Amino acid sequence: MFENLTDKLERSFKILKGEGRITEINVAETLKEIRRALIDADVNYKVAKSFTDQVKQKALGQDVLKAVKPGQMMTKIVRDELAELMGGTATDIRLEGNPAVILIAGLQGSGKTTFSGKLAAFIKSKKGRQVLLVAGDVYRPAAIDQLKVLGGQIGVEVYTEEGNKNPVQIAENAIKYARQNSFNVVIVDTAGRLAVDEAMMQEITAIKAAVKPSETLFVVDAMTGQDAVNTAKEFNDRLDFDGVVLTKKRYLIPLDGSDHLTIELDVFEGRYAGLLLAEVEFTSEEEAMAFQAPEWFGRDVTFTREYQNSRLACGK
Repeated sequence: MFENLTDKLERSFKILKGEGRITEINVAETLKEIRRALIDADVNYKVAKSFTDQVKQKALGQDVLKAVKPGQMMTKIVRDELAELMGGTATDIRLEGNPAVILIAGLQGSGKTTFSGKLAAFIKSKKGRQVLLVAGDVYRPAAIDQLKVLGGQIGVEVYTEEGNKNPVQIAENAIKYARQNSFNVVIVDTAGRLAVDEAMMQEITAIKAAVKPSETLFVVDAMTGQDAVNTAKEFNDRLDFDGVVLTKKRYLIPLDGSDHLTIELDVFEGRYAGLLLAEVEFTSEEEAMAFQAPEWFGRDVTFTREYQNSRLACGK
């Protein structure tokens, strides 16, 4: 999604090539292409329109420096506005309390367990803290095993209670264990859940109330698109989380025999472990129709709703 968006934005900037000044006339088509690129990337229409309006306001009439081309100037304006849209400034993770507790929540298959391990490694190596990982997913035994493997790889202890199906109790006991054994950061990995599952939403709310985390992080697949906004709102209404973590493992593979086509290979984890989705973005319908897929490609699911990112991320 993001690589496609980058390519489309770059193509839109080329419209300004050769101009000495950014004006309302030559910027209109560029903004139209930018808005189209954002919508194609599943950005909400109102967000896309508001964004391009902001870019237009800042770009109109701006003199282009002699050493800078109009397209480059527009690129900087768009980049600055995108950075502002995403938050503008970096905020460090809050580690307060003894121990500091970080609660990880999100949908099934969004990468919570993998992220928990990465976060533990970061806090251990960059913050110099003693970290305890807590296996709070009592519904998926593989999640506990996965966390143990991750903990072993990064040298972080993993707290588990075999046979205990009460995640609230497990989290509370883990914090007691952390205090007794000089751990000053506790990361609680929880089960994936849908916002419409009331029992599971009550459970994660109860976990937060019991452990009183200094940080609550919502993990979501970065490729979900605007459907993630609706899901995040449902979770935020219940959890009032402090941050959103966007996850995705994507590999870019140049296509043999082409000077501009790239295969985008998504490797899924969690409940969709083993699923691989390959996508190629074409410049025209004619190019798409003439495309010959590599032998290692499997079934064509271009028009299959089952494999849309929004449906996969929501467990549909």
